[in-house]
Amino acid sequence: DSTKRQHIADLRERLRDPLLTVLTLLLGFLLFVVAPMHAAGIIRSEDVGLGVALVVIATVWFQNGMSIAVGVMFVALGLALIAAVLRLQEHSSLDLYLDATAWILIGLALSWVVAKIVFGPGVVNYHRVIGAILLYFTIGMTFVALYTFLGLAVPNAFSGMTIADTPTFGDTMVYFSFGTLTTVGAGDIAAVHPIARSLTIIEAMIGQLYP
Repeated sequence: DSTKRQHIADLRERLRDPLLTVLTLLLGFLLFVVAPMHAAGIIRSEDVGLGVALVVIATVWFQNGMSIAVGVMFVALGLALIAAVLRLQEHSSLDLYLDATAWILIGLALSWVVAKIVFGPGVVNYHRVIGAILLYFTIGMTFVALYTFLGLAVPNAFSGMTIADTPTFGDTMVYFSFGTLTTVGAGDIAAVHPIARSLTIIEAMIGQLYP
C-alpha cells in the first residue's frame, strides 16, 4: 500500500508542471472557442462548460490530492449544476448568480493552486511559463464573474451590454473582460457605474503589471 502511494506521489510530481499546459488549453478552449460558438448558435455550451469545469477540477485534484482548493471547486461545481437544472425550466437572473458564484470560487481556487506551482521553487520550464498564462486567463475569467454580479445588482452599470441569461451573454462578458485586461478595449461597451469603473481600472492595472 505504501509503495502504491509512493508511486502515485511520484506520478503527481512528474505530471505537476505538464498538467499546467493541459489546464491552459482547457480554459482557453472554453473561453475562446466554446463561448463564441455558443453565442453564434453552433453549440450549446452549458454541457460543454460543465464538462470542462469537471475536467479542470479532476486535474487539480490529481495534481494536489484532496485539499481546501479542490473542496471549494466541488462546491462551485455543485452550484453550476443547480444553475444548469434551473435553466432547463426557465432562464432567470438566479442562474447567472449561481454561475457567477461558481466561477468566482473556481477562479480563486485555481489561482491559488496555479500560483503556488508557477512561483514555487524549482526549474522555470516551458510548462511553468504556460502556467503563468493560465493564471492570466483565470484572472480574466474571475472578472467576468465579478462584472456579472455587479451588472445583476446594479442595472445599467454598463452601457452597450445587457446582463441577461442569453446565448450571447457569456461571449460578450469574455470579450469585455479580456479587452479590459489587455487594455485593448473596443469602445462599444463601457463601464458607467462608479463601482464598475473601479473594477475595470483594477483589471486593466493587473493586465499591465502582471506580465
